[in-house]
Amino acid sequence: MKLFFCALCFVVLTACSSNSGEDENCKFLLNINVQETVNLSLPQFSQLQFAGNSVYIPNAGNGGIIVASTGFDFYAWDASDPNKTPSPCSILVPSGLNASSTCTDKNTYNLITGEPENPSLRCSLKFYRIEKNGNNLLIFN
Repeated sequence: MKLFFCALCFVVLTACSSNSGEDENCKFLLNINVQETVNLSLPQFSQLQFAGNSVYIPNAGNGGIIVASTGFDFYAWDASDPNKTPSPCSILVPSGLNASSTCTDKNTYNLITGEPENPSLRCSLKFYRIEKNGNNLLIFN
C-alpha cells in the first residue's frame, strides 16, 4: 500500500508543469500600458469606416497599433511581430485585413484572428481591447 501511494504521489508531482500555458518563444513583446483614442472623423482614420481596411497608429504599444475594420467590428493589435526580436523590420505593415513584417521572412498575420498565416509560427499578435463610443474608438489593455 505504501508503494502504491508513493507511486501515485510521484505521478502527480511529475505530471504538473511549472509552465503556466505560456509559450517560451512568445516573450518578445512587453506588457506596455495602452490607452489610445481614434476619432473616426479624422481623415487619417476615415478608411476604418469601410470593411476590409486597416490603419497603423505609431508611438503606442511595442511597435505601434494596427486597427482593422470588418464593417461590423474593430480589432486592435500590437504592430510588433510577436515571433521576432523587436527591430525596425519587425514592425508590421497593414494591408487590408493582413499585416506583414519587412524582414526577410515576411511573417504575415490575419488582422481578424491575430493568427500567423504560416502555421509553423507559434505566436499570435498581441490583442488590445477596443470599444466604440460615438465616433471614437477607445483602445486599451
